[in-house]
Amino acid sequence: MANRTVKDAKSIRGTNPQYLIEKIIRTRIYDSKYWKEECFALSAELMVDKAMALRYIGGIFGGNIKATPFLCLILKMLQIQPEKDIIVEFIRNEEFKYVRALGAFYMRLVGLSLDCYKYLEPLLADSRKLRRQKRDGSFDLIHMDEFIDELLREDRMFDIILPRIQKRYVLEENNEIETKVSALDDDFEEGIESSEEEEEEEEDKKLLLKNGSWRNKRSPVREDKSPVREWSPVRSRSPYFDRRDKEKKEREKRDRDRDGRERDRDRDRDRDRERERRDRDRKDRDRRDRERRHKDRSRR
Repeated sequence: MANRTVKDAKSIRGTNPQYLIEKIIRTRIYDSKYWKEECFALSAELMVDKAMALRYIGGIFGGNIKATPFLCLILKMLQIQPEKDIIVEFIRNEEFKYVRALGAFYMRLVGLSLDCYKYLEPLLADSRKLRRQKRDGSFDLIHMDEFIDELLREDRMFDIILPRIQKRYVLEENNEIETKVSALDDDFEEGIESSEEEEEEEEDKKLLLKNGSWRNKRSPVREDKSPVREWSPVRSRSPYFDRRDKEKKEREKRDRDRDGRERDRDRDRDRDRERERRDRDRKDRDRRDRERRHKDRSRR
């Protein structure tokens, strides 16, 4: 009896609200300790206290598939089906972030497409961090806006298949929802204006360099303090370049000597191999001659 949906609950998308969660996961939730101890005889009024006590979000974890308290409360909300006003208050709660996450996930499961965009998109401006328990039992951090974005875009989350919702542009074309205005539009416009100013400055510098006035222009302070050197077509060569050329020639000479030594070594090696081959052929020929003479003597 404790696991049945309330009698006056409305069907969600033509089915029992609890069936939005797969049977194997529902069974694991029913067998969990949190469900038996904390969710028994839980009403919509007491649900707030349990939601405020949440410290992380997540689905199932561990090798034996255990359910997190977050997922247990989601199933309990599907079972008792609280009123829409309560869920909206969960979503608008700014003090407890996990209460907001719980309400947003439930709204994504049971809400219409228009309601999902209407109530969840404003949460994209919330950048608070949430602890999330992964499938292997470890924890990582996720921001509230990332969590909401995944709810609106992904088809599966926390091992639960999310119901399909209409694309936003379809609702915009039907005039059912206003066009989305990003909170970053002002920053983008400022960035574009600053980039245009930088491009104009770069173009001015290029024009000055092309005309020669930028490079040849001297400040009045420098003209007063330092004398102008006369330019000469013949300039003395720096000792650095002389040393570099000398090192280059020495390096080329060492390379030539090394190549010559390698060629001589290869030539000697080939000569030795040829001598060994000739000696081996001569020994084989002498051996065959001895064997032939031995056979001739044995015949006689």
